[in-house]
Amino acid sequence: MNLHELKKHYGPVALVTGASSGIGEQFAEVLAEVGFDLVLVARRRDLLNTLSARLTEKFSTITTVVEADLTDAASIDQIMEHCEGLDIGLLVSNAGFGLKGLHQHNAPSQLLDMLMVNCQAPMQLTHRFIPGLRQRQRAGVILTSSVEALMGYPYSAAYAASKAFVSNLAEGLWGELSTEGVDVCAICPGSTDTPAHDLQGIDRSKIDEYMAPREVAELALTHIEDGPVYIVGEKNEHRARALAKMPRRESLPLVREAMQQVLLK
Repeated sequence: MNLHELKKHYGPVALVTGASSGIGEQFAEVLAEVGFDLVLVARRRDLLNTLSARLTEKFSTITTVVEADLTDAASIDQIMEHCEGLDIGLLVSNAGFGLKGLHQHNAPSQLLDMLMVNCQAPMQLTHRFIPGLRQRQRAGVILTSSVEALMGYPYSAAYAASKAFVSNLAEGLWGELSTEGVDVCAICPGSTDTPAHDLQGIDRSKIDEYMAPREVAELALTHIEDGPVYIVGEKNEHRARALAKMPRRESLPLVREAMQQVLLK
């Protein structure tokens, strides 16, 4: 789909979670450029306010800023209250974070927070928005997953499992909604140039190639009709498919060695 066709299909308003930085920020930027008004959701109000002001100045975008911590189940009600009366035709559930390293070394509280943000939030948001999206008969849902969702990942075991939940959720919803005019797509980016790598203790110098967040957002939006799962970028797709064809007892040691190389000691 051409970017400039998006508003005709999914406008006038899009909701983007995790909008304060990285891929989420670029989703907001691209959607504002093509004429959407936006509901911007993230924990950091200062960054959301800066983004909102920029989009309003550049594109005359009407924005609704929602400061919400998705580790708190009550945040979903908070988001829905801000969306009351808005004709939202595109839900971009992008917020998420990862934990790297040996599974037993990750703090239980962080693991729980990750499940809340990566799994609970998209599950509940889709549950709450789908009735309205079905009534529109032309709507879209993007769930940000990961190439790690396609198999187990040593040194990223819980994160990969959480993203597998996202991809499976998208597949099930695609099966339910694809005949009702609601496009559902789980996008699976690979290494993307965002602060997430630094937060997870990954040595950036050991990564061969990053995709720009803008490129990921544009590809996701133009391939929303290619659900239920879309691997972002030709190189990522090639690598993921090659691993998927191998027996797990062969592919998992390769992933283990690759992860050991990129994790900071």
